Amino acid sequence: MRNTEIHPALRILRREVRQWQEPVVGVVAKVSRDPFRILISCVLSLRTKDRTTAEASQRLFALAADPSTMLRLPLRRIERAIFPVGFYRTKAKAIREICRRLLVNYDGRVPDSIEELLTLQGVGRKTANLVVTVGYGKPGICVDVHVHRISNRWGYVKTKTPEATEQALRRKLPAQYWITYNDLLVPFGQNVCLPVSPYCSRCKVARYCDRVGVTRSR
Repeated sequence: MRNTEIHPALRILRREVRQWQEPVVGVVAKVSRDPFRILISCVLSLRTKDRTTAEASQRLFALAADPSTMLRLPLRRIERAIFPVGFYRTKAKAIREICRRLLVNYDGRVPDSIEELLTLQGVGRKTANLVVTVGYGKPGICVDVHVHRISNRWGYVKTKTPEATEQALRRKLPAQYWITYNDLLVPFGQNVCLPVSPYCSRCKVARYCDRVGVTRSR
């Protein structure tokens, strides 16, 4: 994919994503732009299907929707609320520790910088970027496995890890697409540009794709 081709490719994806389920964090953001809810939903979503994450988030926020209230919940009650998300016991402990840190260090407010968010337990660059972009509307690029895979498959970047992809995109991707890039590529990666045997025959952006690493497609 040449630099100029990213513009028509993303315009096409903006139309295509309307037919697919929106990522869970986007759904949470539509209900509330509260960075705390977005942060906790992101933590719950790691290695968990979107529907399970959405249901767990709803149950948990019905019990507590701010750090101080959340910290007063017994650990077992948090575990029961978020089950069956992946690693629910580990995530319950991380949620309590996040809330403790927010109250002690930030007066209960979720920080708005990636560097500070990364100091919180269980928060990686993907989550930090999502909170900054979705919760605060600040520049950032969230790179998960879909964004990493597709950006490399297109030939738009040539990187080995999601972290390297984020840095490459920060240098190359026009700033106007930073916040929405993840929202476009995640549903595209879940429904068309699959990890194995992608649906290239029905892909509307196939003309711009270098098909790097694709050995079998449908």
